[in-house]
Amino acid sequence: MYATAVISQSALVHNLSVVKAHAKSAKIVCVVKADGYGHQLGLISPLIEGADVLAVSEITQAAKLRQKTKRPILLLSGIYSEHDLQQAVMLDCQIVVHHRSQIRLILDTQRKINVWIKIDTGMHRLGLSGKEYVACLAQFNVNPNINIISIMSHFACADEPSHPLNKKQLAYFKRLTNATTARSMANSAAILSQPESLFEFVRPGIMLYGASPFVETHNLQPAMQLSAPILSIKTVQKGAQVGYGAIWKADKKTVLAIIGIGYGDGYPRHAKSGTPVMINNALCPLVGRVSMDFICVDISKIKASIGDRAIVWGDKKLPVETIAKYSDTISYELLTGVSSRVKFTTTA
Repeated sequence: MYATAVISQSALVHNLSVVKAHAKSAKIVCVVKADGYGHQLGLISPLIEGADVLAVSEITQAAKLRQKTKRPILLLSGIYSEHDLQQAVMLDCQIVVHHRSQIRLILDTQRKINVWIKIDTGMHRLGLSGKEYVACLAQFNVNPNINIISIMSHFACADEPSHPLNKKQLAYFKRLTNATTARSMANSAAILSQPESLFEFVRPGIMLYGASPFVETHNLQPAMQLSAPILSIKTVQKGAQVGYGAIWKADKKTVLAIIGIGYGDGYPRHAKSGTPVMINNALCPLVGRVSMDFICVDISKIKASIGDRAIVWGDKKLPVETIAKYSDTISYELLTGVSSRVKFTTTA
């Protein structure tokens, strides 16, 4: 009896089609970092096969992905040493350049290299300043070994479409790259809300897996359904305290289901009492504190049996965003936090 994550291939196909519907003329960079946002690289073939480019964070992920595909792989964090550069070239990666120290490493190489240049337009995380970008572009353009695939940047507040920084970043990016024919700015949130940012490449991430960066679902379908079995059913009397810390007290006679999933599986420990859990197509409230191996759920209003599976997220009635809201976190953290002891499988 164990927790299971089922990855829907049809949902992945559908979500990729949503990207294509919003960005009809753009090439699609499917972001599959963090083992496909926790969905496992071996189980997301529709994204791997449907992408124009695949993006990961660092070399070890690129090596794992290269075993599965010959498609272009974009190394989002770039390279930091000659050894990194050698590995990236061997794996036939496209390399993001976002710091001046990386420019020298690349300029010194005698190998043919495909690069993306990243500009910091206001997020102030990774990226060259405007002045550094202009200098880098001039150096790269005269080096026959360097092929510039695209210029890129990243929004800081794309999930807040009305935030003034979005327009400020976009205007700065356009001004710096007005003579460029290959650009990339839009992540999932921008793809869905800022059509003016849909340049030649788009970089969808979370939306590919069916989670929306907004309250609206935008017709996305959950790709991961996480569930676990009912291991025990018991009735507690009014006044009974349940779970670690005795933080929840029954206000009436209550039937509880003990579900075989906890923070050891990636279910958030900080999920509040009242967080919905789906059992036999009904939403039932979590009670008490999440433990390493179990959660307790009030099933007083439904019929259920030991062995019935409880869906903790990944249904249209119970998207992962709902659990994130009850847990004061984001869907990204929940999806990438599913642990290795959960059994992964797929469905069409």
